[in-house]
Amino acid sequence: MGNEQELLYLRQRVSDLERQVEQLRLSRRVLMNLIERLENERRSNTTKLEKENKRLQLDNWRYAKRLMKYNCYLAERRDEESYSMEDR
Repeated sequence: MGNEQELLYLRQRVSDLERQVEQLRLSRRVLMNLIERLENERRSNTTKLEKENKRLQLDNWRYAKRLMKYNCYLAERRDEESYSMEDR
């Protein structure tokens, strides 16, 4: 009788452990899917931010170029005004 109870207990224990293993496999799959989704989102966000960074750098370069042109224009006007005042 003792051996039968022990055998029954061990079978129940094996069954419980098998269920736990199956639950762990399912949990692992869910976690792996979440990790994959997060990685894809991270990659997508990184790409988007890199594009925006390049666009902003280009806009900044264009703005700096316009400022330099305007600065040169002002310097030329200032020089012209100083020459015209000297002529008076």
